[in-house]
Amino acid sequence: MARSPRKSKSPSGVPSGGLRVTPLGGLGEVGRNMTVFEYNGKLLIVDCGVLFPEEHQPGIDVILPDFTSLQGRWDDIVGIVLTHGHEDHIGGVPYLLKERPNIPLIGSQLTLAFITSKLTEHKITPVTVHVEAEDLHQTGPFELEFVAVNHSIPDALAVAIRTPAGLVLHTGDFKMDQFPLDGRITDLRHFARLGEEGVDLFLTDSTNAEVPGFTISERDLTPAIDQVFATAPKRIIVSSFASHVHRIQQVLDSAHAHGRKVAFVGRSMVKNMGIARELDYLKIPRGLVVDFKKLQSMPDNKVTLVSTGSQGEPMAALSRMANGTHQIKLGADDTVLMASSLIPGNENAIYGIINKFTDLGVKVVHKGNAKVHVSGHASAGELVYCYNIVQPTHVMPVHGESKHLHANAELAIKTGIAPERVLVVKDGTTVDLVNGKAAVSGQVEAGLVYVDGHTVGKVTEETLKERTSLQEGGSVTVVALVDADTNQLAEPLEFVTKGFIQDKVIFDGAAKKVSIALSKPSVSEIDDLDKLEQLIGDTVARHLDRAYRRAPVLTVVVIDA
Repeated sequence: MARSPRKSKSPSGVPSGGLRVTPLGGLGEVGRNMTVFEYNGKLLIVDCGVLFPEEHQPGIDVILPDFTSLQGRWDDIVGIVLTHGHEDHIGGVPYLLKERPNIPLIGSQLTLAFITSKLTEHKITPVTVHVEAEDLHQTGPFELEFVAVNHSIPDALAVAIRTPAGLVLHTGDFKMDQFPLDGRITDLRHFARLGEEGVDLFLTDSTNAEVPGFTISERDLTPAIDQVFATAPKRIIVSSFASHVHRIQQVLDSAHAHGRKVAFVGRSMVKNMGIARELDYLKIPRGLVVDFKKLQSMPDNKVTLVSTGSQGEPMAALSRMANGTHQIKLGADDTVLMASSLIPGNENAIYGIINKFTDLGVKVVHKGNAKVHVSGHASAGELVYCYNIVQPTHVMPVHGESKHLHANAELAIKTGIAPERVLVVKDGTTVDLVNGKAAVSGQVEAGLVYVDGHTVGKVTEETLKERTSLQEGGSVTVVALVDADTNQLAEPLEFVTKGFIQDKVIFDGAAKKVSIALSKPSVSEIDDLDKLEQLIGDTVARHLDRAYRRAPVLTVVVIDA
């Protein structure tokens, strides 16, 4: 069984002739993927994505990788390789480029188009390097070789990284669909050639490592999607990731076959599909896609809307339709097709939307009741296949929660890789490849960095704890007018509550407890208002906790009488 190294010391310098690999995101969560490679004082970054917040992180827009270990080393970065155009791989790039805007971005045509469009919103003009499968590209001391892989977005690439320290192969996100919609399969022959050369460290996608067998083909979804279009009596609203070009293509094909017109709804959907269409990754028959305003005047049975909001995001179009706050009002006999996966942590939000639509009489078709989505990640059978082809010396599972990483590690061991050569690590763990041997060397900071509106990194875990307390228990403000000489109450305590039920008997009891606490002889010696506020606050908090079994956010204001 592969074991997770427990070292937490700060790493020393990179050994002479060694390559250091440091994941800053994506190992322990599904999202914010980012890995840093260091050789001879130069840094190469593979991906820089975001993680979407969960319910216990209220008010947060996205979560970034921690750039702390890169501070003061921006000029050492020779490039950022972007394996594909999903947000969990490119969404953090604008925040990284604010530190140094001219870091070259290396990727495929569609990936670079998506990130360039995103950077325009941040007023950043990037330096881009377009590469394709089979290309070799030298950046600093790193020789990069790109491999075609199949994923749920076109133009995805794996990357082989060569240095004198050895050969590393990073799959990015991939699967082995043998009948892809765009005809572009994962290039296993290329993987095999790299395996014959000798892969010293294999970084493999772990998301579906617990799923047995092989991921089904995208083409297998076509009948179920077509069935929706053949039977829906009124409008069809399709929700999907704004970057899921393959799925949108299937929807467009079915809409065209059944005589429906299509409009895109949501800024990111309109933008990304426009890019995909312009670059010919999306094939749209003439006249099929129309302006949303034109669609509003058409018969309901001729209407298809393709919308953002597949993960229950509160401000996205689909959520606002469910809440009745969008200009599109859905009702009986309308159909919502949720053609996307459930990102861990978003289940409650998505099921809440499904329930709201059901109450409106809307039919909801989703992964749970129809074959309308397939994962973009390799299942266990595909991963084993790759291990047997590549036959790497060392394996480091990436992209997944702990359970995914360990499941992937077990697959590697079953193919004959020695357990001590399978490294299950977490964000921030440094792994050094020296003389063909990979080992954990230490730990760097790799915490969660929260984006809250225009602020980055200002929100802390304590901030979120307070927000959660406000959400669950409301707030109580205690105003105490205190005699400056005796520290006794000059007037009765005043309580101001928000979102917290104020029971007079209980709050009178709290006031009595405060009076008792202040009457102790030692209290008269306190000359620090902060200490007095702490004493009053602790007394009130204990009383309310016993009475209500709730912990509101408590604020104490002491006024010198």
